[in-house]
Amino acid sequence: MLIYPSGIDLSSSALCHLSGLLAARRLERGTRWRRLSAGRQALLVLAHLRCGHTYAQLAAGFGVGTTTAYRYVTEAVEILSALAPDLTTVVASATGKAFVILDGTLLPIDRIAADRPYYSGKHHRHGMNIQVLADPFGRLLWASPALPGAVHDIRAARAHGIIDALTSATIPCWADKAYRGAGGTVRVPYWGRWETLSAGQQAHNRSHARIRALGEQAVATLKNWRLLRKLRCSTTRITDLVKAVLTLQLRPTA
Repeated sequence: MLIYPSGIDLSSSALCHLSGLLAARRLERGTRWRRLSAGRQALLVLAHLRCGHTYAQLAAGFGVGTTTAYRYVTEAVEILSALAPDLTTVVASATGKAFVILDGTLLPIDRIAADRPYYSGKHHRHGMNIQVLADPFGRLLWASPALPGAVHDIRAARAHGIIDALTSATIPCWADKAYRGAGGTVRVPYWGRWETLSAGQQAHNRSHARIRALGEQAVATLKNWRLLRKLRCSTTRITDLVKAVLTLQLRPTA
């Protein structure tokens, strides 16, 4: 295998944050020696999550075995996912905001046609359904646990308790037509063919679309972590990977 220097489009604060967590875990467990330092392990994990490098690529680049690379990543993901904010915490912190934006996205996975529960008819591919909350500026606030791609957005939002949580906190929420009938504080565009809508309804839908477009920025922020663009792991691990990415994305920068 050929090896070449590469870069990761992240600031050093991400590396410092993760290496600090890994060093604390090693101290807690009384680890005496490892092949890589906490800083190098953190760099390996970030290369996996941000760039999508495989375990074989990581092993060659960092001079460790493939199994060791897997263990390093698994350990870091476990630490990070445990620190991800839950929905209750996020909703409580969002009470002071004018509104939030709810959107669903599909994380593609490598599954065959026989795996129907993971096939999204909307996207015409296999994947996992993730619900995303963003603030009025399009900044990522929260990402949900993963559900099979065949689950519709409104069903996923109800399963995660998103609609009930936002309604209880009286937080207005903008969402697309996939959430029609959600009720509560969820606001969706007028339904119908464009030419059948009144001028006022068309103007409302245009305004609504401009607001919802900000939510796409949060989805793009999530998918900037290139591992999530094409997942080749067990579907049972995807929720922890999403939580780990969320923790890194929301890390303190000061």
